[in-house]
Amino acid sequence: MASSSGTSSGSGSGSYTIQNSGSEEDLQQLMDQRKRKRMISNRESARRSRMRKQKHLDDLMSQLDHLRKENNQILTSMNVTTQHYLNVEAENSIMRAQVSELGHRLESLMEIISFLNENGSNGQIIESTMADGFIQNESWNYMYQPIVTADIMQY
Repeated sequence: MASSSGTSSGSGSGSYTIQNSGSEEDLQQLMDQRKRKRMISNRESARRSRMRKQKHLDDLMSQLDHLRKENNQILTSMNVTTQHYLNVEAENSIMRAQVSELGHRLESLMEIISFLNENGSNGQIIESTMADGFIQNESWNYMYQPIVTADIMQY
């Protein structure tokens, strides 16, 4: 019995070792297979991550180009607007000076008319005399003669 028990035990033990050895190899292969899958999965994940980063970088570069173009358009528009503003401001300055000069001339003419009217002169004579005086006076700017003459004729 001992021998059959030993044989049985030995063969059982030998059988277990063979099974255990087979199981260990299967387990090792399974672990290797899982390890390879994980490695492939990690590589794929890293590749997708690199692709996402590259796409993000490409998007940012595209946005940068677009913003630079927009910035240049805004700067150009701002320069044109500034130049237009300066032109209008210069024109307004000239017009203010002209208004001031014409106001002084009108004030002088009103004083002359008032003086002549106080002395009892005929209005027709005043208009004629003033118009002749302006035409003969070369210090008056030619551009203002029609305006001054028109102002005199109103009185």
